[in-house]
Amino acid sequence: MSIKRSHTFILVIVLTITQLACNIFTNPGTPDTFATLNGLYTAAALTQAGSTTSTPGLPLPTTTSAFASGTNLPVPATPVSQSRCDAMEFLGDVTYPDGSTLARNNNFVKTWRIQNIGTCTWTPSYALVFVNGDSMNGASALALSRNVNPGEAIEVSVTLTAPNKEGSYRGYWKLRNGSGVLFGFGTQADTAFWVNIKVAGSSYIAYSFVTNYCNANWENKSNVLPCPATAGDPNGFVVRLDAPLMENGVIEDEPGLLTSPQDIINGIIAGQYPAFTVQKGDRFRTNVNCQYNSNKCDVIFYLKYKNNGQTKTLASWHEIYEGKYYPVDLDLSALAGETVKFILMVSANGGQNNDNAIWLHPHILRQGVQPVSTKTPTSTFAYTPTPTPTFTLTPTPTSTYTSTPTPTFTLTPTPTPTYTPTPTPTFTFTPTP
Repeated sequence: MSIKRSHTFILVIVLTITQLACNIFTNPGTPDTFATLNGLYTAAALTQAGSTTSTPGLPLPTTTSAFASGTNLPVPATPVSQSRCDAMEFLGDVTYPDGSTLARNNNFVKTWRIQNIGTCTWTPSYALVFVNGDSMNGASALALSRNVNPGEAIEVSVTLTAPNKEGSYRGYWKLRNGSGVLFGFGTQADTAFWVNIKVAGSSYIAYSFVTNYCNANWENKSNVLPCPATAGDPNGFVVRLDAPLMENGVIEDEPGLLTSPQDIINGIIAGQYPAFTVQKGDRFRTNVNCQYNSNKCDVIFYLKYKNNGQTKTLASWHEIYEGKYYPVDLDLSALAGETVKFILMVSANGGQNNDNAIWLHPHILRQGVQPVSTKTPTSTFAYTPTPTPTFTLTPTPTSTYTSTPTPTFTLTPTPTPTYTPTPTPTFTFTPTP
């Protein structure tokens, strides 16, 4: 064993001298070979001593696979924090958490709480912006109200309107910096936060323009028109249709109004309805189109209103005969609380060329449950006359009872004179023989 140790010692001395010689001509940046050799020597010595423990980064001596040298030992992975100028953390919903139920057309304010976890201060040049999904009539961008330093939190809000149809709705939002770059939360600072609601609730027809069409005052530019009218009247006419034949050839099961303007250049027909008080969330709905086979129809539909002596246009729709009809769903909330007179008007766009225009089921839709009071007048008038004949007939039996005992006492003394003369002639003929 001493001979082997001597040989080993001599070998180490030779290698050390060789290393020192090489270092004279080696770039100082070259890896330290001595360190490598020291590790190898340590491993060999441990092996000779019968140990099975290996040096970290090296395989066991029995392995045949390649092993790492001292210059590329694996370094344990440590998380490296990536600092970002713009990054946020979502802290939670302040109002209307996910799945909140709202009534149709109901305005609401959605608020989120977020925190600045970036390295840059958010200034009012930063904004909350809509990026995808259901916008719910929200603003496309809203500037932040103040500076938000790194580490600070802020509540951001946007006013939205629940859609008019029942269902689930979700809109996605992010922040935008002063350079127009969008960012959000998450490891990549690119995840949007959102608003998620459900829309539910009943609605009813608050006013039907078809049912009340003859309560309106119809006229052309100069004359009052009759209602109901005769179809084809060159002065213009309005007719109720219970099964309108639409422009696409389909017969509808909802009623409509056929309105045809006066047969002159740019002739009109207009119907002014009785006063109506608008409530928040009321919507005007209809479908506008030309009647089937009105091939040259070219008209403009108008919804107007009169208030305090002034007539204003709410909306208009240009329609030609092309085989289609168009739905109208107009929010009347801008008139909430006002009592106005609505006007349905159709104008010929140029000359009158069979301009038969149909309003399909024009009505005002109101959210909520129809109040019972709207049906009260009907039952009241039906019930009021009922007790009237009851009290009228009450005194009649009085006169009947008075006359009943009168004939009873009159007939009682009548039999007395009938029996008086009968016995007198019977006893006269007895003494003669």
